[in-house]
Amino acid sequence: MALEITSLQIGEIKLPEKSLKEHPKKQIRQIADSIEAFGFNDPVAIDENHEIIEGVGRVLAAQELGLKDIPVISLKHLNAAQKKAYRIAHNKICQNSDFNLEALRLEFEAISQMNESLLAWSGFETAEIDDLMRLPVLPDLDKELTEAMKQGNTVTCPHCGGSVYV
Repeated sequence: MALEITSLQIGEIKLPEKSLKEHPKKQIRQIADSIEAFGFNDPVAIDENHEIIEGVGRVLAAQELGLKDIPVISLKHLNAAQKKAYRIAHNKICQNSDFNLEALRLEFEAISQMNESLLAWSGFETAEIDDLMRLPVLPDLDKELTEAMKQGNTVTCPHCGGSVYV
């Protein structure tokens, strides 16, 4: 099923009776800053009555920015139980994994070299980015181990110093 992105006046969008997530002012400001920096790239999901299924924080940020209309997708195909379950799933599933710190560090390094000011829009605090950038570069152990196995060499772990003959 293809979803169509449309635009809806912000005054027509209804907040749910209870928001499942808390949206402190700092987070709303971060979302607003992100919208200003990158555009409104994540449509708000609404039902047939224009009630938000997911995207409360984005709507609050849009209100703070004084936007008149925002992109939405209508999830009319969900029944009442599915709407409730999807609200929970959408908000929880993205929290069920951690960042790949090495990949994240490399992304921050690349952004820093291209346009360092964009780091401020990442949602990470400056101290978090600084800590991440100080992490040691880890060797590609799979590549090292494969090469050592081909040559019948000893591999030394860079973390514990233990050696293995392969």
